[in-house]
Amino acid sequence: MAKNIDNEFMQNQDNVILKPLEEVMHKSILPYAEYVIMERALPRVEDGLKPVQRRILYTMYELGLTPDKPHRKSARIVGDTLGKYHPHGDASVYEAMVRMAQDFNMRALLIDGHGNFGSIDGDTAAAMRYTEARLTPLAMEMLRDIDKDTVKFSLNFDDTLKEPDMLPGRFPNLLVNGASGIAVGMATNIPTHNLGEAIDAVIAQMENPDISLDELLKIMPGPDFPTGGIIIGQDEIRKAYETGHGKFYLRAKVEIENAPGGKKLLVIKELPYQVNKAALLEKILRLSEEKKGVLSGIADIRDESDRQGIRAVIELKKDADAEKVLNYLYKYSDLQVTFGVNMVVIADGKPQQLGLKAIIDYYIRHQKDVVTRRTRFELDRAKARQHILEGLMVAIQHIDEVIAIIRSSDTPSKAKQRLMDRFNFTDEQAQAILDMRLQKLTGLEISSLKKEYEELIRQIKKLKSILSSEKELIKVIKQELLEIKEKYADPRRTVIIEDVKEAEIRAEDLVYVEDAVITLSHNKYIKRVPAKSYSRSSRDVESVETGDGDYIEFVVESATDHKVLIFTDAGNCYTLACSDIPEGKWRDRGVPLHTLVSSIEDGEKPVAVLSLREFTEDCYIQFYTAMGMIKRTPLIEYDAKKTKIQACGLSDSDRVVAAELTRGDRDVMIITRQGMSIRFHGDEVPVVGRTAKGVKAIRLREDDEVIFGCEVDDEGEMVVVTDRGFVKRTLLADYQPQGRGGVGFRTIRFARSKSNGSHLVAAFYVKDPYEIILQQKDGTVSRVSTESIAITERDGAGELAVLVLMDNEVCAAYRNYKG
Repeated sequence: MAKNIDNEFMQNQDNVILKPLEEVMHKSILPYAEYVIMERALPRVEDGLKPVQRRILYTMYELGLTPDKPHRKSARIVGDTLGKYHPHGDASVYEAMVRMAQDFNMRALLIDGHGNFGSIDGDTAAAMRYTEARLTPLAMEMLRDIDKDTVKFSLNFDDTLKEPDMLPGRFPNLLVNGASGIAVGMATNIPTHNLGEAIDAVIAQMENPDISLDELLKIMPGPDFPTGGIIIGQDEIRKAYETGHGKFYLRAKVEIENAPGGKKLLVIKELPYQVNKAALLEKILRLSEEKKGVLSGIADIRDESDRQGIRAVIELKKDADAEKVLNYLYKYSDLQVTFGVNMVVIADGKPQQLGLKAIIDYYIRHQKDVVTRRTRFELDRAKARQHILEGLMVAIQHIDEVIAIIRSSDTPSKAKQRLMDRFNFTDEQAQAILDMRLQKLTGLEISSLKKEYEELIRQIKKLKSILSSEKELIKVIKQELLEIKEKYADPRRTVIIEDVKEAEIRAEDLVYVEDAVITLSHNKYIKRVPAKSYSRSSRDVESVETGDGDYIEFVVESATDHKVLIFTDAGNCYTLACSDIPEGKWRDRGVPLHTLVSSIEDGEKPVAVLSLREFTEDCYIQFYTAMGMIKRTPLIEYDAKKTKIQACGLSDSDRVVAAELTRGDRDVMIITRQGMSIRFHGDEVPVVGRTAKGVKAIRLREDDEVIFGCEVDDEGEMVVVTDRGFVKRTLLADYQPQGRGGVGFRTIRFARSKSNGSHLVAAFYVKDPYEIILQQKDGTVSRVSTESIAITERDGAGELAVLVLMDNEVCAAYRNYKG
């Protein structure tokens, strides 16, 4: 086959025209691109219409298809449009015409269709030979005064007729009905808006050209779609209005209704703009068949829509969670879509991307031009009529002489000339006298001529004032816009959610928000326990299947829309979505942390677990290190997309021993392994960057290190545990504040014989009573209630809590979360 083509090419080489690519681009492709951009795909900023739409409306106007006239066959309209102004395919013209008659596409209909013009289910319109159409009252506002020289006209494609370059557009159609189109190298997508709001915004900017965008947003808060729905993303709307480019979420209006048998119904009453209802329901059905999880709770899908409006019903099974199913449908189906705003229009003869203020400014300039040209036209016509009336009134005053001159003349031309010579009439005045009917000589007609003349004088004065005063011109435009608003404006259909935080989380994270508790064991096993299950469980650590010497070290309240931050002693921060942590019961062991965070090292030890829904600017993360350093960094710096980031800078051989969320307005308590302690106010800790090492919190003695650090209040006690099983409880009030960076005070007195221990194993800040579990090297586990420990002075020796024999020692102490 290829060989035959090559042979044919060789035989017809003489017919092949060789041209450089840059010449072909310049002479063929660029003119085509320019034509598509200027004459097909993009609307003009003044009237918001593409050429085909403008030509259809003007053709219907010429055919006299006004709202008070009968409908006319669509085929006739399409044929006239093709023959006179738009030499393209009839399908493209009819499609454009149909769209202007569809109430689910146009916010303000421009064509009144009679017959089948399609549906929101994607049904196409009937053939043009079956349907009929005429202009709507609002379309007449687009064409109003077009016969008064208000817009420029140009020759049509064959130079036999003239067509308008744009329509007068007495309301801001570009904003009201929006536009969408794909040209060569560019596209446009302008949302629809509420007619009343758009007019109010135009008037506001016309009266105050320096009005801010935020002030305009109070008047016109955002798009208003013909199908209603809910817009999520006020900030994105502002960005789109400011730059001409942006996007926001558009969500269906869905109500949850109760059904017999304890079932729930998801009832869709409004759809996102340009979403096909039938295709949407078909996709939801397909998803319910494919998804074995949440969407398996869908029992039935049916369309109950009628002439009263949309009503699509998704029936759920008895045990299905309606909110959770709805959230999944928002994510996976077209119940929620992204609307991309790209406001590209033809302005000043070229395509431009414009913001809201610029679009309104162009429209105001257009209206000023339209009203000015109309006023000049009406002024010229009024002056011409005034001129005629002045001649008629002179003639009536000398009617006998005028009649005599006419009767004695041989021809009308001689009579005209004699009248001009006798009364100094112009040619137009003399001709009007000759054309005057005899009934004008009655007393009533003479009186009416005088009234008409007086009215003309007032009208001319008014028209001149409009032309000479910008203020009067704006007043006229404002009055006419308000009249259109009063006649045709309707209430807003689309709801805009201003406080979008909750809605955005539901849309983006795809998780049904459920309270939970995150647990992390000493050996790095993690799980998510639903709050309901957690509240019903015993929560005794002995009921947890932790394994060899393992125990639950962290229990953190959370929710499935939270982020979980895990800080380790190596100064790293690992971020997980709460919903990604496998769910389990309190007694379950959980899953190894490294299965969720592969980058965590075997030797890294978690020192803190935080659960956050949002990263506020007034909160900080505070770190305590073994070598006595303290560091405070804004929380916002840990809102990272990466799973692993550096959380804290460390010196060689140093490690993080604790981290916590703080506002920096409380006292800090630090306790060391050798039994020293220091308390100072949080405002002594400077705020530094994420990778900084921090400042000195306590000056350590040789072979000492920090084992505990946290913020404290004025109330509560400190409990410390030694390696020989001694415990001591001291009121926090006994720890006197001092300056940061000092040696501190003793928090326990070790005997020289080391009978009460040689070092501290753990320390606890206690405000409410709870149990402490003491674990010895040989596996012996003992329980001590904080209430059972006597309160003693700060530097006391403590009391024996558990018996430790021979070389055995307490190796760990942790809280029991029971109760």
